[in-house]
Amino acid sequence: MNVWLGAAALLLAAGLGPALWGAVRGAPGRRVVAQNFATLLLCLLFLLLAQGYGRPAYVDLALVVSVLGPAGTLVFARLLLGEEDRDPPGVRWLTPVVVTGTAATVLPLCVVTGPGRATVKLLVIGVLLLAGGVVTTRAVRRG
Repeated sequence: MNVWLGAAALLLAAGLGPALWGAVRGAPGRRVVAQNFATLLLCLLFLLLAQGYGRPAYVDLALVVSVLGPAGTLVFARLLLGEEDRDPPGVRWLTPVVVTGTAATVLPLCVVTGPGRATVKLLVIGVLLLAGGVVTTRAVRRG
């Protein structure tokens, strides 16, 4: 087991379980926030596994999740949330968690990968995650 797989295991144990629990329990607003957080964790998990196992195809999975995850959150926010569900608990922490988690994962991977096409792909995934986090936070807050 290398450092990347250890970080992936830690992320899986510490983050994905509580995020999935929040997605299946509670009010619709809290579920949308938890779903968006689970999407972020899943994308970061794919990036760590790609580096840990040396499989670049996992980076493509992270790219797909980084595009479709915020779109799914926007659909849920539009269709499921009523006025009483606006600004659910935890939504104010969503953008800082997305920024911190993305930077803490993508930047070390870019350093290890070195210059090239793979680094550009990692940076695109990071930008998509950041933009998706900001857009979905605003959508959940304001409707």
